[in-house]
Amino acid sequence: MASLKEIKDRINSVNGIMKITSAMKLVASSKLRKAQNAIGNLLPYQRQIHHILADLLAGEASAGEVYATPRPLKKAAIVAFASNTSLCGAFNSNAIRHFSEAVEKYRQAGLKEKDIRVFAIGRKMADAVKRMGFEDQGDYSAMADKPTYADACTLARRLMDMYTAGEADKIELIYTHCKSTATQVPVNETYLPISLDSSLHENEEHHGISDFIVEPDMDSLLETLLPKVLLLKIYSVLLDANAAEHAARMMAMQLATDNGNQLLDEIRIQYNKQRQQEITNELQDIIGGTMN
Repeated sequence: MASLKEIKDRINSVNGIMKITSAMKLVASSKLRKAQNAIGNLLPYQRQIHHILADLLAGEASAGEVYATPRPLKKAAIVAFASNTSLCGAFNSNAIRHFSEAVEKYRQAGLKEKDIRVFAIGRKMADAVKRMGFEDQGDYSAMADKPTYADACTLARRLMDMYTAGEADKIELIYTHCKSTATQVPVNETYLPISLDSSLHENEEHHGISDFIVEPDMDSLLETLLPKVLLLKIYSVLLDANAAEHAARMMAMQLATDNGNQLLDEIRIQYNKQRQQEITNELQDIIGGTMN
């Protein structure tokens, strides 16, 4: 049976760990609010510009065909998002499993490892990609912690250049969507060829292409608008994945703190029982000594 000193040491140890988990929860909560604010500011603009693009591409314009026309699948690229650090519950393991499932689908379609190029965002995903035998396309770990529009533009332009050069017939984004603080949903989304799906604004009133006055012409507008939409998509996904990581970490630290409180209650009960038993034993020794 553990001594009272050992039980006290364990109580102090649990208290110390709980202070750390509580502090990490507060930090994750603060970062989550910042990420959510950034997404909230970006989303209305992104939805509206996607709405305009969908209408333009649905017309007779030809400038967007290079990005919108599907091709036979011979080569593919995957942009997979995870985090740089652990202590965020099953966030990374779920992201890696979702990436593995996507790779398996490509293998079943007849593609080999050399036909799939992987862009890993976050060190945890980069490590998993290397273990699976893929060659990472660069170090994008900084983007996982601090998403910036400049970094998103650099990655997006590289992906667009790959697609137009025929180095990839399909580019896919695999990330975790922050549906709510308690719910993070894995998402598998086609980046290129761009889809005319207007699900982003399915509940909004749809205005036809006739509502827009296009100058100087539709093709010129598309040449400017289409790359901007693709840049914004990468940036919004970066923010979304970052928010999902912070939400997962906040929930994991909350769960760890709750478990710590429960464990602390059990240890304190054990301490009180042990202390009561030692007091009882001492009283029995005193009474026994007095009678002798």
